[in-house]
Amino acid sequence: MSDNSRGKAMHKLTQRQKAVLEYISDSIHARGYPPTLREIGNHLGIRSTNGVNDHLRALERKGYLTREDMKSRTLRLMKTPDGKPSSRPPAANDNLIEIPIVGRVAAGALSEAIEQPDDTVHIDRMLIGGQRDVFGLRVTGDSMIEAGIYDGDFVFVRKQLTANRGEVIIALVGDEATCKYYYPEREHIRLQPANKDMAPILIPKNDWRSTQILGVVVGVYRRLH
Repeated sequence: MSDNSRGKAMHKLTQRQKAVLEYISDSIHARGYPPTLREIGNHLGIRSTNGVNDHLRALERKGYLTREDMKSRTLRLMKTPDGKPSSRPPAANDNLIEIPIVGRVAAGALSEAIEQPDDTVHIDRMLIGGQRDVFGLRVTGDSMIEAGIYDGDFVFVRKQLTANRGEVIIALVGDEATCKYYYPEREHIRLQPANKDMAPILIPKNDWRSTQILGVVVGVYRRLH
């Protein structure tokens, strides 16, 4: 085989690599930003993120895309699936913010959960008042339904250790994160549900720690099915 033929073979895409590249290209053109590793895996039936990463590394080696720090959201197409230079880079939108969606938050593990999120969503910064340093948390249960927060919703939370009376906060109670109204009172901290059928959580002030406030809820996201 000549050197020229060998070079062409090295840059030729497998069917799987081509399918990955086409999905990334379609996502960028439709939404203005690339898909997550999980989205790529779900779309193509690739069970593990390591499997997705193997395809992305191959596409990088062959010059079809670039990315920074191994992050899927920094993917940039360099060539189209047919090998032509990409003429449609991802649409830049400074108003979009990427929010990590964390799963279960245990005591002391918020930073770790945010560094390894279950997923991410992109929303317009204006929808959360231009806030920064925000994470998302999936709500379970019906304790806040009268505040319009339902089981399965995602709440957007601004990370902070303090809150004003009456704000909706995410607090740690034991090893679990809970979404409640915050009412500091003389003898205790009252975490008040927005459900007339549920009692508040009362935590004696001597047992309350400032680190128990993970943040203040600044928005709610609901996926429509």
